[in-house]
Amino acid sequence: MNIKSLSIIAAFAALVAGFSSCTGDLDRLPYVQETSETIYKDPAKIKGVLAKLYGGLSLSGQDYENASLADLATTDAGDIVFLRTYWSLQEFTTDEAIIGWNNADLQAYHNLSWNANGTYLRIMYDRLYFGIAACNEFLRQTPDSKMAGFATNIQENIKGYRYEARFLRAFYYWIAMDMYGKVPFVTESDPVGTFMPPQKSRADLFIWLETELKDLENLLPNTRTNEYGRVDKGAAWMLLAKMYLNGKIYTGADKYTETITYCNKIINANYSLSPVYANLFKADNNSSAASNEIIFPIVADGNYSQSYGNTTFIVLSALGGSMQAADYGMNTTWSGMRATKGLVNQFVDVTGSTDSRAIFYRQDQSLDITNLSNFQQGYAVPKFTNITSTGTAGSNQRFTDTDFPMFRLGDAYLMYAEAVVRGGSGGSTTQAVGYVNQLRERAYNNTSGNISSGDLTLDFLLAERGRELYWEASRRTDLVRFGKFTDASYVWPFKGGAAEGVGVDKKYNVFPIPTTDMIANTNLVQNDGY
Repeated sequence: MNIKSLSIIAAFAALVAGFSSCTGDLDRLPYVQETSETIYKDPAKIKGVLAKLYGGLSLSGQDYENASLADLATTDAGDIVFLRTYWSLQEFTTDEAIIGWNNADLQAYHNLSWNANGTYLRIMYDRLYFGIAACNEFLRQTPDSKMAGFATNIQENIKGYRYEARFLRAFYYWIAMDMYGKVPFVTESDPVGTFMPPQKSRADLFIWLETELKDLENLLPNTRTNEYGRVDKGAAWMLLAKMYLNGKIYTGADKYTETITYCNKIINANYSLSPVYANLFKADNNSSAASNEIIFPIVADGNYSQSYGNTTFIVLSALGGSMQAADYGMNTTWSGMRATKGLVNQFVDVTGSTDSRAIFYRQDQSLDITNLSNFQQGYAVPKFTNITSTGTAGSNQRFTDTDFPMFRLGDAYLMYAEAVVRGGSGGSTTQAVGYVNQLRERAYNNTSGNISSGDLTLDFLLAERGRELYWEASRRTDLVRFGKFTDASYVWPFKGGAAEGVGVDKKYNVFPIPTTDMIANTNLVQNDGY
């Protein structure tokens, strides 16, 4: 779907009525002179609202820079973008990434020392519930009874849009469950206006999500039949697989057999590995062979979806020092993010073989970091780039064309292998080793990095997930699942605020519900320890 469709969207004057805390300016007027009465009588505009729901994953609002036109109250439009905030909380809290900026309380996330007043955990929370509210409002406005005046084919199209909106809502709730544990819950069936949503436990929200996604897997389009960038059955299967893999964290019960079931659905569908690993993160990953591996992208376009919070943030923040912006398809550098040596050390191979996934810039960069603000301390990570697979720059050197692969087939291979090792039924060790070796043969360009069944351990798989999926916003969730996120037995530089890293309180396995919402909603109980 062309993101230019966003230009027709009206503001959601009533949209935020379902927002859990109603944080921000609830009396804000529409951005353009449209109302629900006019928008939902025009099929093109209804599709435009669907585009707005997708755009919420990568855009600030109606303008990339003007904070007054952002979806959430802010002084920096780039800071409140979903992908930028989600990526930051999933990566800066781990052994994979570090940033030199000290905006607000950003360094607290490196140190695992945040609290319920944290700026970025509140932005993430508010962005999630803004997205949920947007989906709820779309569903309120498009039931069959209200769409009955349209031609049959248009009604069917709108039904399809509703399934996609339900998936996006489930996607947001999954992240809320993963990050914040027990959270407020509201759907399109709840009243608009003064309303305090009840709080759902992780286990109860898991059950709702499971039911919702199992329904949607029968309603969404078949894999790779929808417009690129829009969800299909594969996205529902992948989200279910991710939920099941983390089922013990969310519910206290193992769900590894279910993980294998849904990984098999993905693996047996019409996806295929990109022949070249690096091409998954380039400016034409929407149209090159890399697109066959991507199951659910968060799309970017340098001309039509300009944002400082999509992959533009990831690319520019990773450039600095002696790196030349033009070599990566950009016209400037932000000198922010680097790898800790914990990530670099994942790629040490005693055989001397070269893992092509180790995309580091070492020239004039030191491995060790003693000064966070010095970009040249720590290896730079130009994994994401605004250069195409054929070597040309993207369409715009200020904003990227590079889509973010939120879900991809390589992750399904690793989830299958982990579920087998953890004791799930319906899979085999031989098949698991085969899937891992497919990834490693791509990485090494030969069989020199292949493993045998004896190598397939949980420690190996955690490291392999780091090598395959680093900087793809997976690491925090992975470390929590493996029991390593807060534990003193697994440390990395600056964990707990110490140069070499220390263990921290287990409360940090989940973020606190922001103070703003605790004050606004008396139904809420704070997570333990905060």
